[in-house]
Amino acid sequence: MRRTGTPSSPSNRARRGGESIITSLGSTTPPLASPLRAARPRILACGGGKGGVGKTFLVANLAAALARRGRAVLAIDVDLEGANLHTCLGVPSPRTSLADFVAHREEDLAKLVVDTPLRNLRLIAATQGHLGAAQPSHFRRERLLHAIHRFPADFVLLDLGAGTHPAVIDYFLAADEGLIVLSPEPTSVENAYSFLRAAFYRRMREALESRPVRRLIAQAMDQRNERGIRTPLDLLREIQSLDPAEGARFVAALQEFSPKLVVNEVRTSEDIKLGFAVRSVCKKYFGIEAEYLGYVNHDEAARRSMLARRPLVDSHPAADAAVYLARIAVKLADPRRASAQPEQRESGA
Repeated sequence: MRRTGTPSSPSNRARRGGESIITSLGSTTPPLASPLRAARPRILACGGGKGGVGKTFLVANLAAALARRGRAVLAIDVDLEGANLHTCLGVPSPRTSLADFVAHREEDLAKLVVDTPLRNLRLIAATQGHLGAAQPSHFRRERLLHAIHRFPADFVLLDLGAGTHPAVIDYFLAADEGLIVLSPEPTSVENAYSFLRAAFYRRMREALESRPVRRLIAQAMDQRNERGIRTPLDLLREIQSLDPAEGARFVAALQEFSPKLVVNEVRTSEDIKLGFAVRSVCKKYFGIEAEYLGYVNHDEAARRSMLARRPLVDSHPAADAAVYLARIAVKLADPRRASAQPEQRESGA
């Protein structure tokens, strides 16, 4: 195995803040709000379009890394058609889950919360779903997101399903930070662009008010539309000519849309550069300022942690991949204290 950097010391990676107040094992009551905690949690959503790129692995490990730093964390598996976050966190398949909320069997989100083996980290699983109607309605999604915003935690991490279903995109756009995970494979990169495009157009439809402009956006979502709109910049020009005021709102919404990129399963320096390449394409063809948050290298310890049903940062904290995961968690926990991007300093393989 090639190494893509030098591990930092465990003490730097696992520095803990003050202990969060959590309830006893087995309780379904959410953790109590700390006097120093923000009015609402920061919500992180992890998507990417393609299945198998490591979204659940990333969510499990970022949640664990944040919890190890003393933050109260709730991880939610919203992939009702392929739920496995509970397995990555070492939790036996819960009898109650998000599927009960979707099916109107339970209205209180707090009653779906279960403990994990890790201090400060709790879970809402997505097990026992209705295979015929897995995705919640728009109304139920709104209720769920409202409840999540009120949940007493420091961070809520959403593990999104694959694809560009409206439910997946809604969760991604409702988050404070939207993470897009991709692997160094053409299919993954292609799906990441499709996911970005779908999220972008849905955000624009929500931000703009004019019915003619919304119809124009709906047309642009068809990549073979007759107006020749192929990129968001093409769409901007059309909107500006149709309604300058809506054009200004479009630009404002565009500036607020700033997804973060994570490249998983990095093996070479060329793989590391993929994040920069995608960021450049986002800027040139989409007009989107994406941030390359970091990468996670290929590491056999990751496979061993999955077999053990434990997050890598907990089972093998000194492993290379665990180091990079911890660095990404630091950036998310406190962007002001985060150092320069690791992919810029460690470009060798």
